[in-house]
Amino acid sequence: MARVKIDNYALPEAPRLGLRGWLRWIWRQVTSMRVALILLLLLALAAIPGSVLPQAPREPAKAAQFLQNNGWWGQFLQKAGFLDVYGSAWFTAIYVLLFASLIGCIIPRCFAHYREMRAPVSAAPTKLDRYELRAQGEASGAPGDSVGLVAKALRPNPGFWGAFTGYRVRVDERKGGAVALAAEKGHIRELGNLIFHVSLVGILICVGFGAAFTYRGQAIIVEGRSFTNSVVAYDSFESGRLFSEDRLEPFTLRLDEFHSQFSLGGRPESFAADVTLTEPGRDAREATIKVNSPLKVSGASIYLQGNGYALDLTFTDAAGNVAFSGPVIFLPQDAAYTSTGVLKVPDVSTGEQVGIKATLLPTAVGEGTEFISLHPDPTNPVIVFTAYTGDLGLDDGIPQNVYKLDETHLSPVRGEDGQQAVMVLTPGQTIELPEDAGTLTWNDTVRYAALDLRADPSLPFLLAFSITALLGLALSLFGARRRVWVIATPASASGDAGAPATLIQGAVLAPPHDTVKATAELERAMAAVNRQEEDA
Repeated sequence: MARVKIDNYALPEAPRLGLRGWLRWIWRQVTSMRVALILLLLLALAAIPGSVLPQAPREPAKAAQFLQNNGWWGQFLQKAGFLDVYGSAWFTAIYVLLFASLIGCIIPRCFAHYREMRAPVSAAPTKLDRYELRAQGEASGAPGDSVGLVAKALRPNPGFWGAFTGYRVRVDERKGGAVALAAEKGHIRELGNLIFHVSLVGILICVGFGAAFTYRGQAIIVEGRSFTNSVVAYDSFESGRLFSEDRLEPFTLRLDEFHSQFSLGGRPESFAADVTLTEPGRDAREATIKVNSPLKVSGASIYLQGNGYALDLTFTDAAGNVAFSGPVIFLPQDAAYTSTGVLKVPDVSTGEQVGIKATLLPTAVGEGTEFISLHPDPTNPVIVFTAYTGDLGLDDGIPQNVYKLDETHLSPVRGEDGQQAVMVLTPGQTIELPEDAGTLTWNDTVRYAALDLRADPSLPFLLAFSITALLGLALSLFGARRRVWVIATPASASGDAGAPATLIQGAVLAPPHDTVKATAELERAMAAVNRQEEDA
């Protein structure tokens, strides 16, 4: 080794690490507990922007609005990945480093545990006087026979579980005819710890795999109408980065009838959607989707997520042309199914676009334009609505919520008194809007079902790893690590002429919290010799 002289003192010059040395140093740092804790903290901090800022994959409309409202600052956050945190490169780097750290800790521990399991049991100490938990007895038989009885009591019982709960035993003969027994248990504790961490790695793999290949979509189907399993048919659709639209099997689902039952007080009692499912190459089959009873199809589950009323409305402009005709979805806002809906009519031939905000009251009670709903069933349905004219903002290129009306570039339709007109509509009625804005007709009332389709190929594996993780955690928490020693010494070796044939000394070593059970274990070992004496 070269030496460097500083003020006449020769100091050794540290060797250069080189590429291999630096890689080994980096790997040791990554797999250290300190770095693992730092990565966990960084992962938690990195997830905060994902819960505060709108995320483009899940909320594209809010993300687009955020960019429009925040100028260069919004553009900077987008380029830095803060509007897609969980798909950004820096979040993935933290995740992968934590994953590597966990694997790097587990693999050496697995080999170390295997070597420990294969290693022979350590010999018993020469003397047991220094141990706090000890016992003493006597026997008339030979030392080897007495120790053999203890070994038989401590060895594993037959069966799978006994192989893990019993002791590994070692018997040594000493000078003077003494026989020493050393027994140890507790490897199951470390085994459970390893099972837990391996299962945790499996859970992380399943989560990553599921996030890459899963897909989920929501769709609202009106009674008498059908839905085809394609991306464009969903009201909202989310999928993993490696998901391909070719995986979607083009089945067709028709909502034949929706059943709902409420108590007299309006409490929901049951919901059921009768559907007809048509899969490629198969005959159509009827099924019923209920709450917590999904329909299984093409490796996915279709859940009943919600329900409500859809009103068949017709809007006619001032020239008598039908500008809109069809069902309008109303979203329930309370337990009485007081619901809100929006009708957007962009294709008006006689003037500005028209937007209508309406409130449905299934069992309306009130006067004028002030109503409340007393029950979810449509026994006396009423619509209270207001109308707007102007620009709906549908041509701006920014996605809009179909259930909300952007009033930024709209003007309210006013009545003869100059105030905003509030109108009331009942089933089968046609009402003419003020300012020659058109007419609105309520044709019919039907039900709709909000369905949620979810497909995640990792769920069975995720369940299996979760179960093994709980099992490993239970083993690591409740597994006991103990050492038991028994030394049988012949009377001649002790030098006491009046002593029995064999003196038995025992001791046990266990953690402080396991003192009671460890003492009982020692007593069980000593009792094996006492039973032999009683039988004799």
